[in-house]
Amino acid sequence: MPGIEAFAERLDNYLEPDQVNLVRRAYYYAEQAHDGQTRRSGEPYVTHPLAVANILADMHMDHQSLMAAMLHDVIEDTGIPKDALVSQFGDTVAELVDGVSKLTQMTFETKAEAQAENFQKMALAMARDIRVILVKLADRLHNMRTLGALAPEKRRRIAKETLEIYAPIANRLGMHSLSTEFEDLGFKAMHPMRSNMIDRAVRSARGNRKELLNKILESLQACLANAGLEGQVMGREKHLYGIYQKMRGKRKAFNEIMDVYAFRIIVDSPDTCYRVLGAVHGLYKPFPGRFKDYIAIPKANGYQSLHTTLFGLHGVPIEIQIRTAEMEDMANNGIAAHWVYKSKDEVINGHHARTRQWLKSVLELQQNAGNSLEFIENVKIDLFPDEVYIFTPKGRIMELPKGSTPVDFAYAVHTDVGNSCIACRVNRRLAPLSEPLQSGQTVEIITAPGARPNPAWLSFVITGKARSNIRHFLKHQRHSESIALGERLLDKVLASFDTCLADIPEQRMQVVLKECDMELMEDLLADIGLGNRMAYVVARRLMASDNPTEDESRVSIIEQPGGSDERPLAIRGTEGMVVGFARCCNPIPGDPIVGYLTSGKGMVIHQENCSKLSEHRHSNEKTLHLTWDKDVSGEFTVELKVELENVRGIIAQLATSITMADASIDKISVDERDGRISVVQLVVRVRDRLHLSNLIKRIRALSGVMRITRMKN
Repeated sequence: MPGIEAFAERLDNYLEPDQVNLVRRAYYYAEQAHDGQTRRSGEPYVTHPLAVANILADMHMDHQSLMAAMLHDVIEDTGIPKDALVSQFGDTVAELVDGVSKLTQMTFETKAEAQAENFQKMALAMARDIRVILVKLADRLHNMRTLGALAPEKRRRIAKETLEIYAPIANRLGMHSLSTEFEDLGFKAMHPMRSNMIDRAVRSARGNRKELLNKILESLQACLANAGLEGQVMGREKHLYGIYQKMRGKRKAFNEIMDVYAFRIIVDSPDTCYRVLGAVHGLYKPFPGRFKDYIAIPKANGYQSLHTTLFGLHGVPIEIQIRTAEMEDMANNGIAAHWVYKSKDEVINGHHARTRQWLKSVLELQQNAGNSLEFIENVKIDLFPDEVYIFTPKGRIMELPKGSTPVDFAYAVHTDVGNSCIACRVNRRLAPLSEPLQSGQTVEIITAPGARPNPAWLSFVITGKARSNIRHFLKHQRHSESIALGERLLDKVLASFDTCLADIPEQRMQVVLKECDMELMEDLLADIGLGNRMAYVVARRLMASDNPTEDESRVSIIEQPGGSDERPLAIRGTEGMVVGFARCCNPIPGDPIVGYLTSGKGMVIHQENCSKLSEHRHSNEKTLHLTWDKDVSGEFTVELKVELENVRGIIAQLATSITMADASIDKISVDERDGRISVVQLVVRVRDRLHLSNLIKRIRALSGVMRITRMKN
């Protein structure tokens, strides 16, 4: 590899002499810092930072990025502190180096957690300065090019991380050349035999189809000349990993993929792009539905081009991309293609508003994530954005990953819109919130004040922003609901002693909080509501005084939770996530009920005679007598077994009867006992026992119904 002087000569082409000298000084500093260190290949370690700087110089990156490339392993590998770099090279370069450095002096439970933490740190640093990720990508690229010196297991681990994180990031930043090289190098390291096999097959196919390829190329060039249009026509190679992915994902044979001939036409202006499109559509017939205009609507990473597929000579498919030279540069180098800086503050120009927006969303994901693993999971979702383009009612275009739903769209518009979303209109018609959206649809979100995210949304949303915001909201909602339940449980026990929480002196509360190692009463109440602490134990501590005899008599009432002096807790049906209804016995308003406190989950309500409760009879302090509030609201699940004769249309009649009784069916399954009798298992939603009774009467009235049973346990 050429040394520092040859590298400095390259830089003279686009950097000022004093900037080149700063890069040279950073190199000599790194050389001294890494003195005596070697790579696995046996070369001096400093060859790696120099190679990373060379990759960035290919992108014409600024001098500070090149200095950071020279120094990027100094903090991690040589023990030189960040402060030393600040004094030598200034804050900006030191911050870049720190952002690229891996986390050290931290212990993690798993390798995955360590990787997630490293990525989280890097993501935050790149949100402050995008050059952090460009240096990191160049570092990873050189490491991938020199993987051969590592042990096979380590090679596979690094390759997997590259395919999962770094290749998608490069793609997200529009750096196609880097992304494809990452994918091919990662593929070769992960699956060397598959990679070699596809490589050999590609070389063989390339030789066999050379003649036809040249004929198509000549016909395209002649077509442009006849139309008086100037453009460079070139064949386009498919990369190995792309072929492998298509073979796996689309279940296509190698020959099917290689039968498609791909070309790129580079012209001088966007206007010429559309003229060329018209000309090639006149030469060969286009495939219906295969035209994509990424010039008018660029991809999320800024990529612009016209894509079309044609029926070529002998009916072979021809894929054509038409773009300007600037778009070509942008497609290959992405965010690095238009690096500019103004005065002393390096900024990204207007071309990269999309990248700024993505980085802003990365920061938002980090703030809402519970931990680094959840954060990386959300970011990974956003790194595979096969986009759909959706219109707002005012005509604004929103880019979303393929498979996005109206809830994803709502959160993309604004977090508050997502949180208060209750319904949607797709192309002016009401549609389910879980329906995947298609490009070109106009989506209108209907919101309501006081509406809240539904936990069920997590089963179908696909964007990181929607997922992290729903989880964040539910976490806070669960906390406030557990506080409310904890307060009710504690007040219920204190009521046995003719007092309430409001009457407990503040001083006494502080003593109990200190004993429980907590700062706020809300945290203690939340712990009670989640079932982590027993209300009667906390009540006993709150009622304690300086007189032990008095204490014994006062707390004797509290000693027996569920005793006769206790008024049952009233269930309203609106307690939220910390109060659940047992699936074993499906209690509904009107049933005699008891509650069982489960640590970390809150209270589960069972029917009083539920056989599952026999397991918990010994833990009396966790079982509570409950009653239904007179204003109970909501719908409750009931399981019914209906035995009926096999009469034509009987199932349809059964469903109609349930609907007519103002109940809804959650689940239905039919089992044939013999040729004459069928057993139908139903899960229906009702308001209370009276509603259930009316429903059962309607079902019994059907001719052919032999028996109906409410299932318990």
